[in-house]
Amino acid sequence: MSVLRNLESKIEGLVQGTFSRAFRSKVQPVELARKLAKEMDEGKTASISRTYVPNHYVVFLSSEDREQFTSYETSLKKELSDYLLEHARKEGLALVTRPTVDFETDERLGLGEFGIQAQLLGEVDEDSGEHEQGEFGHTMVYTPTGDSRRLAPVAMSGTRALLVGDGKRTVLSGEQLVLGRSRDCDVTIEDPNVSRRHAELRREGAGWVVIDLGSTNGIKVNGRRVQEASLQPGDEIAIGISRLSFEVE
Repeated sequence: MSVLRNLESKIEGLVQGTFSRAFRSKVQPVELARKLAKEMDEGKTASISRTYVPNHYVVFLSSEDREQFTSYETSLKKELSDYLLEHARKEGLALVTRPTVDFETDERLGLGEFGIQAQLLGEVDEDSGEHEQGEFGHTMVYTPTGDSRRLAPVAMSGTRALLVGDGKRTVLSGEQLVLGRSRDCDVTIEDPNVSRRHAELRREGAGWVVIDLGSTNGIKVNGRRVQEASLQPGDEIAIGISRLSFEVE
């Protein structure tokens, strides 16, 4: 029996009985598994001898779809995690940790639509000190018609976006700002752990994203190492020993 068919059988057991007859969601768990595997394949990170893939996934659902999943969400997360683990083994892909899957509600999604955000969390055990990282942190939305799109960051109601930290308040203006140790950067961070051009804040639609510019020590958003991430008010960006807060007022 194939891994996907085995997953289908397990999920059928989760939704039998009265709940199965009342189940109206257009988001099918097996389709979630297929798209999670797709995001895993597209989020590869190359090291000297291994190809790493994201190990943390967030599935965004409409409120109605999420309500239908509530009764067996915990079991479904485990089955999807098992499926991703087996998919990685079958394809010869490396994982830093066992893959985890979380569910969240996004009111911008319609019935039957779902979004997936894939991230590589934790330190990669490298054969050398350098490796390439894919772009993680964005959210891909899939629709019942088979179409896909990138979900824009949540629009912010405030009039000014700021970066607060190290005793400074920097108003984000223009389309992009570079952070780093060099005095040529828009925001200078005097820290030997920070690269000369470490990261960039870039305006994207109504919001902002932070992007690692190939720095030596990377960046973290809310404690998670990322290559790229959309920012929301209150998010903490860690660059070297500096902790910068993204705010809107």
